[in-house]
Amino acid sequence: MSQRKLFLGARLKRLRRERELNQAGMARELGVSASYLNHLERNQRPVTVGILLRLAEAFDVDVKTFASDSGDVAGADQLGEIFSDPMLAGLGVPRYELVELADNAPSLAQGIVRLYTALRELQRQPGSTEPGADPRVLITPETWVRDYIQAQRNHYPELEDAAETLGGALSDPLSMSEPMRRRLKEAWGIAARVVPQSELGNLSQHFDPDRRQFLISSQLRAENRTFALGYQLALVEFSDVLDRMVVEAAPPDEGIAQLLHMHLANYAAGAIMMPYGRFLKACEEMRYSIDRLCGEFGANVEQVAHRFTTLNRPGARGVPFFMLRVDPAGNISKRYAGEQFPFSRFGGTCPRWNLHATFQAAGQVVTQLIETPDGERYFTVARTIERPINTETSGGLLAIGLGCESRHAHRLSCADVYDLEKAPVTPVGPACAICPRIDCGDRATAPAGRMLTVDRREKTISPYPFQAA
Repeated sequence: MSQRKLFLGARLKRLRRERELNQAGMARELGVSASYLNHLERNQRPVTVGILLRLAEAFDVDVKTFASDSGDVAGADQLGEIFSDPMLAGLGVPRYELVELADNAPSLAQGIVRLYTALRELQRQPGSTEPGADPRVLITPETWVRDYIQAQRNHYPELEDAAETLGGALSDPLSMSEPMRRRLKEAWGIAARVVPQSELGNLSQHFDPDRRQFLISSQLRAENRTFALGYQLALVEFSDVLDRMVVEAAPPDEGIAQLLHMHLANYAAGAIMMPYGRFLKACEEMRYSIDRLCGEFGANVEQVAHRFTTLNRPGARGVPFFMLRVDPAGNISKRYAGEQFPFSRFGGTCPRWNLHATFQAAGQVVTQLIETPDGERYFTVARTIERPINTETSGGLLAIGLGCESRHAHRLSCADVYDLEKAPVTPVGPACAICPRIDCGDRATAPAGRMLTVDRREKTISPYPFQAA
């Protein structure tokens, strides 16, 4: 932050609108004049360290996150990945221009990301649209919802407050399932039953509004049955809130709206099972031990790991984790970040990160200290999990990867075996096409926009040696 002036007008304006303040009101909170704040929002003045400290004090803003580009849906790193594409690499766009675009014109930056995402999807599914069709169909539903989630930093205060009230009232030291089942029956007239999978076909749960019955597959594991009850409870308890949130998000079509609604209800289910205040307190006391937290809240590994990424309440934040879920083929089905995500948006993960090694060590916890090209270090934890339901058509293992900046590692019980000052550090990078590491024997593709330095008289460790920038 000390190496360049910070023009954060768009973020200041967004923060002010989120807090429902006019310029005069925010200026009073920061102890500056309204005209000075107006200059800051229009990027006519840089944001000083003093202003950042006042933002932290008045609005409980994380200074590092606010001043970096990592929290934005279209930050400089994402733009850098896009402009490393062979189609654009010849432009030689310098990073400082990408930073300025992300900082000063975030809507334009997001437009570039959406266009590039649509292009990638078109390349993946050529001929998927007819001439004249709505180009928005090229943005896949999961991409749109994932971007929306990350724009909110995977935290929804209104849902948290409602779920904490309800979850606190239902909390039971034996199990959350029975209190939730009673709540559905007594407050909403919905009878919950576990039925053979054969009665549900390819469904794992089903609500019949005419008969007021909620059917849960007998093949779901116990923690997933509890989550299913939480999901159905969220649909009826928070229906108005969920509907309003979906409308405000303005998804481009009904299919994406339904997917977003499902995500929000899933979020609420997790918040009911693990009410924010009690869960955060347990996290700190148990030092983020996943197994102990699973036992405390009757949840499974994936549910607890996902909940970690939502602990962003102002004044009561947890360790800012990022999370990935992948299958043995490397397909990423979940990608969340409480603060920043060190890997590629459009590509996969770095082969040096040991996430995929967990499939050869099923059930074991695999830890690793990694360092990204910018010198930031992360402590990561990976382990396999079983799928929520095993049927003839689905089964097998998935892998969960969690990580946080190494400065938070002392808060994690699984990091106790590490001397973080002396432990070996694995250099990793984003997708190979944009990774700046030169001497990497694991590189799978040549770096975009870099001149190769191949010499036919010799062979290097890296299959694609190239010139440093």
